[in-house]
Amino acid sequence: MRMRRVRRVRYGRGAVACALGAVLAAGGCTVQGPGIDGTGRPLPGVDGTGRSVPGADGAEGSPAPGAAPGVPSKRTPSVRRPAAAPPARPAPVLWSRGDTGRDVRELQARLRQIGWLVDGPTGTYDDLTERAVSGFQRKRGLPGTGRTDTVTWQRLLAMTREPGRWQLYLMGGQPAAAPDPRCMTGRVLCVSKSSRTLRWMVDGRTVSTMAVRFGSQYTPTREGVFHVYWKSRHHWSTLYHSPMPYAMFFSGGQAVHYSYDFAARGYAGASHGCVNVRDEGAIADLYARVRNGDKVVVYR
Repeated sequence: MRMRRVRRVRYGRGAVACALGAVLAAGGCTVQGPGIDGTGRPLPGVDGTGRSVPGADGAEGSPAPGAAPGVPSKRTPSVRRPAAAPPARPAPVLWSRGDTGRDVRELQARLRQIGWLVDGPTGTYDDLTERAVSGFQRKRGLPGTGRTDTVTWQRLLAMTREPGRWQLYLMGGQPAAAPDPRCMTGRVLCVSKSSRTLRWMVDGRTVSTMAVRFGSQYTPTREGVFHVYWKSRHHWSTLYHSPMPYAMFFSGGQAVHYSYDFAARGYAGASHGCVNVRDEGAIADLYARVRNGDKVVVYR
């Protein structure tokens, strides 16, 4: 009996894949086709149809590491935080402890106007001034450094008024006026009402200078040229019942002498016509130098 030769047909891989795909498709299942790289896996960001898909970070074709192709990752997208603002620079400091001068006087005068200083102005940024500035700053929510910076100064300017000359020099320290021509010869107590100063001069040379205070409008200090006619170290006024130490009388009951009131209150008060000195050390030295007969010139 003659056997029929069966012809074997060899199918290529592509045909087998197509046949298998048809069978599985009929069963309701899908099979991933070979990728562009021939491995059966789609390239990152590309599905089996060759279309690009969004990755985990929202950009096309860039899935997160470890995520299945075409499947969004559950990892929270990274958020770029805004850069932190640079720290604010501290306000420039204008004056601090140890500074001296007219500007410090104005600072102290303004602090006195609103009750943060009792003494002064002295023109020296001392511990009392530092504590006053610190208290003023803390009261207004500013850093209580005790140093006067531009912010503190602007706050103070807004709350106060421009101080007058005798507010700046309430306790003395003002520069002396030029001496009167009548003071240029001999031994002279040269007293200027305009600058409220006394120069002790010998033959036109100033030996010492000190702040002085005069009488009020009701008891004015007399002006002119006089001479010291009596000195009384521990004098007591029987008229006003007050001490007049280091008194050097030049016109009736008017004298140059030390004043406790002037030392305490400055130009907030006045004398009864005498020339008051507030620096006890200065008047003690002057008292030791002045002789009876020395000239006294009181001028404006």
